[in-house]
Amino acid sequence: MDEGRTVPGQQPARGGRPGSAVRLAEPRQAPWIEAREPTLAELVERSGVRRVHMLAWRDLDDPEAGGSELHADQVAAAWAAAGVDVSMRTAHAPGHLETATRNGYSVVRKAGRYMVFPRSAISGALGHGGPWDGLVEIWNGMPFFSPVWAPCPRVVFLHHVHGEMWRMVLKPPLAKIGETLESTIAPPLYRRTRMLTLSESSRHEIIEMLGLPPANISVIPPGIDGRYAPLGERSPHPLVLAVGRLVPVKRFDILVDALIRLRQQHPTMEAIIVGEGYERPALEAQIRAAGATEWLKLPGRVDDDGLLALYRRAWVLTSASAREGWGMTITEAAACGTPSVATNIAGHTDAVADGLSGLLVEPRDLAGALGRVIGDQGLRDRLVAGALAHAATFTWANTARQTYAALVQEAAKHSRRAPRPGGLDRLHGPLR
Repeated sequence: MDEGRTVPGQQPARGGRPGSAVRLAEPRQAPWIEAREPTLAELVERSGVRRVHMLAWRDLDDPEAGGSELHADQVAAAWAAAGVDVSMRTAHAPGHLETATRNGYSVVRKAGRYMVFPRSAISGALGHGGPWDGLVEIWNGMPFFSPVWAPCPRVVFLHHVHGEMWRMVLKPPLAKIGETLESTIAPPLYRRTRMLTLSESSRHEIIEMLGLPPANISVIPPGIDGRYAPLGERSPHPLVLAVGRLVPVKRFDILVDALIRLRQQHPTMEAIIVGEGYERPALEAQIRAAGATEWLKLPGRVDDDGLLALYRRAWVLTSASAREGWGMTITEAAACGTPSVATNIAGHTDAVADGLSGLLVEPRDLAGALGRVIGDQGLRDRLVAGALAHAATFTWANTARQTYAALVQEAAKHSRRAPRPGGLDRLHGPLR
């Protein structure tokens, strides 16, 4: 009610002058309570989930580590910093000890590339290292089948369906086994399991290709480290950057062909493909045969500072990948103000805001789209601004908090208790 306002028919206050305006007492206001999501530290403090085990194919020290391993490290490190006792079991990493501590959590590397799956399942079934308050399985193509043997609360992170990737990386007999395990044998066992994935497009593929219940699948996007920010100057000549493991699913052979065609239209253009993998000899031969060794470079793996410098110098980042759960290099580059041209696949459709932060195209159109970005300053400026705005919406703190909240929700169901107060109920909706 406005200050000093009189109400018709209102009598003067006792002792007031007749006819004078009456100042009404302000209604008593309830204290203002700001609605906000609980922080990760608050969730840890309120929950009983303090010992968590993670199962992953590889860890960040593996020479073939990629986005999945970075994602697991960021989540585990954030949980450890918030007071959670986190252990991660993976396969052997060449040149590294069997046990290690990284970023506050422990890593146990046992068994080889393929035996890690049955050995981890047997160890878990026997209770080695337990009991745990919660389990996080990272289903990276081959599942650990945790619903069969793990009695504790669980969530499963499935970044994307592998589908035709099996035929790209394995010989026919093994590829058929992998496809059958992923698409036919495993899904019925995971129907009652809370699944987490990175993007809406990957969620749709999981529902359609694996037949898992939509209500059990939540989307939690990955974050971007704060060090990724625009700084310094762009390369004086057009510079196209690609980052990823040199393996068939990334389709670098298609990208190299596109770059060779693009160079004919932009003779000062340079290109760098960062990464290592068993496709390197074939790609080197392809580049030599095209006479492109002077301007198209394969530097191998680079450290974090080197990659950051390349993100900042590049005019555009590109990816020809056939399968991605997200495409973290795309949003890392975007945070540095570098737009992208990427294939129109699940995962990329969320990492790239098409027409805003970059362009999504079919593989055959990569050269043309890259040429548009390189040759049109106005388009490039608009995409730079859009890339920065899009990237600003993703943080690792939010990724870690939502993933932990999902595990706590499963723990509440497991113990047949109502979810704890403090926002866990409210998180169920946004986690979808």
